[in-house]
Amino acid sequence: MIVGKNRATKLVVDLHALQQNIKNEKKLLQSQTEIFAVVKANGYGHGLIEVAKAAVGAGATGLCVAILDEALALREAAITVPILVLGITETANAKLAQENNISLTVGSLEWLHQYQQINGDATAQENLKVHLVVDTGMGRIGFRDVDQLAQAVLLVRNAPFEFEGIFTHFATADETDESYFKQQLNTWHLLTDQIDKMPRYVHVANSATSLWHLPVTGNMIRLGITMYGLNPAGTAIAAPFALQPVLRLESHLNFVKQIKAGSFVSYGATYQASSDEWIGTIPIGYADGYPRRMQGFHVLINGQFCEIVGRVCMDQMMIKLPAKLSVGTRVTLIGQQNGQQISCDDVAQYAETINYEILTSMAPRLQREYLN
Repeated sequence: MIVGKNRATKLVVDLHALQQNIKNEKKLLQSQTEIFAVVKANGYGHGLIEVAKAAVGAGATGLCVAILDEALALREAAITVPILVLGITETANAKLAQENNISLTVGSLEWLHQYQQINGDATAQENLKVHLVVDTGMGRIGFRDVDQLAQAVLLVRNAPFEFEGIFTHFATADETDESYFKQQLNTWHLLTDQIDKMPRYVHVANSATSLWHLPVTGNMIRLGITMYGLNPAGTAIAAPFALQPVLRLESHLNFVKQIKAGSFVSYGATYQASSDEWIGTIPIGYADGYPRRMQGFHVLINGQFCEIVGRVCMDQMMIKLPAKLSVGTRVTLIGQQNGQQISCDDVAQYAETINYEILTSMAPRLQREYLN
């Protein structure tokens, strides 16, 4: 992985803001409810290891990732708290999880039988920690049948397994219409009320559920987008506390020129200057995760909104300047500058997507600078 350390474009990550979001979330929860910080997808683009350490420092008692390799990277970084892989891991690779004290998500009897066949002679000290996932309406992974779930519970209460957790995921917790959320909650109870003794971790709440559907949490929540200072509902529903954005995206002008009226800018000649104009180029493009479709949006330069002209290129983009400016002038693409702000939600709305996608698209080659 090549990181662009020798260009001015960078992500600035405020770890104090991240920790404050966790602490504010904790104030909403019952005292015994634990927080597992969701650090998948390179910590939502902020940096896997740095975010994980900051989250644990703020009181998160565990971590969630999407794939086994993310969990192994955390263990290699000497992070010892519980780690849950939320996606399905192939049984052939599950031994790696057991050897590194990593918990795996299981959603079918077939998976359990396959692992049992491979590792059935394991001793009690070598049991694989598993969380059974229940599909209550997300339609993604998990048990949907009472009898199959009951069989799975019987299996994971014996070697080579340790029944550590059970969970589900709500599809519409970030929407104002609660009807489908309530339907999923009812399905959760129908499927799980027959379990005589629940495992250590019972978790149904993602960020949205923990913000707007308390006390529906179980005894642990999976805190994702809220930890990074963004609202899981975008701008549709207000959060119960002030979220502190953790990330800024900054660059600078590395080329400035004046073009004549009628001149075109960038691929496809989709922008034509209506008069003589000063155009600045900045070293960032869609290969860095900034969306190609942002022509007509804006950045901040000296506290002024400056239009993005022409299509965003792979590694560069062009800006219409208010006047001739010096090479090296700072440009803010996401964040605050001189009392003005461009939020991740602003970028997401213009790109017709969600804040999650903007964050997780931030490429590894972007230099990350950590504050606090």
